[in-house]
Amino acid sequence: MGLLVFMRNLLLALCLFLVLGFLYYSAWKLHLLRWEDSNSVVLSFDSVGHTIGSGRRERKTVAIVLPLSIPSHLAADPGKDRAQKEPTETMAAPGPAIPKYDKLGFLLNLDSKLPPELASKYANFSEGVCKPGYASALMTVIFPKFSKPAPMFLDDSFRKWARIRDFVPPFGIKGQDNLIKAILSATKDYRLTPALDSLSCRRCIIVGNGGVLANKSLGLKIDDYDVVVRLNSAPVKGFEKDVGGKTTLRITYPEGAIQKMEQYEKDSLFVLAGFKWQDFKWLKYIVYKEKVSASDGFWKSVATRVPREPHEIRILNPYFIQEAAFSFIGLPFNNGLMGRGKTNLSTVIHPPAHLLPHSQDSEVVEGESDHLH
Repeated sequence: MGLLVFMRNLLLALCLFLVLGFLYYSAWKLHLLRWEDSNSVVLSFDSVGHTIGSGRRERKTVAIVLPLSIPSHLAADPGKDRAQKEPTETMAAPGPAIPKYDKLGFLLNLDSKLPPELASKYANFSEGVCKPGYASALMTVIFPKFSKPAPMFLDDSFRKWARIRDFVPPFGIKGQDNLIKAILSATKDYRLTPALDSLSCRRCIIVGNGGVLANKSLGLKIDDYDVVVRLNSAPVKGFEKDVGGKTTLRITYPEGAIQKMEQYEKDSLFVLAGFKWQDFKWLKYIVYKEKVSASDGFWKSVATRVPREPHEIRILNPYFIQEAAFSFIGLPFNNGLMGRGKTNLSTVIHPPAHLLPHSQDSEVVEGESDHLH
């Protein structure tokens, strides 16, 4: 019985202490809140120290309470340190500068026009008229690092190009010297046609292989360009109303080349884009009209004959594939080697839409050039 009475008194005492403690805590909090409301300003900062609203990224907000009056025991001599004066106003930290170019060096706002001095230079040109140097000037605005230090096609000086000599296909010619020398000794021509070379300015257009041009009736407009480039086995016959009938260059590789002779246009240059060592060996068979070996490691059937004479055949300079992959698209370098999960060849052939002058639905890329060789 005595034990029960003791326990009852102990619980009553604990309850009394809890009630007193709660009252004391509440009074302290109320006093603190009143002090904060009358003597402080609350600033919200993000996780990198900028005031909220100064940037665009998602932020973690932190509330910092700054007293407007400094307690006397913390105050310094005003004559020694004027930085500790009472703050009179709140200043927001400036937001981060919005970058003008992406990490590869391309202009982010592709709607930008030419600088005023260049715009005035081309102001008097009529719509559709070839403008010498315009494409290069516009490309330099979009990509300031742009330059064209290499010929479009390989010529007999190909061994001197260090940028391609030390890389295997598709980014170079390493291991292909003898094959390329044999091919070039037969083709002998390394430029466009004499008629095109005589032009001081050439309007160029690249026609892709998608179906977006169907029923657009753009054939005549496409044929109006000086240089019309087509890729792989993109058909022309029967689709002239929409895609045009003119072909200046057909760029392809063994598995992508047209296999039916009657589907080739009458006069165009056949251009090899060599993506692997077998491609150069295949082109040598084609140039010398030799039998193509089916055991050369192609991943599908290939053309065994191309209705072109040697002087109508060219080799695309691998430098441009290298530049497209590493400078324009920003693919991993991977020591200059193709590799699964490292470099996607389809990405090299079809770059992201934001790098092209037209929208992602367009299959036509156009421009003017005064230095296409």
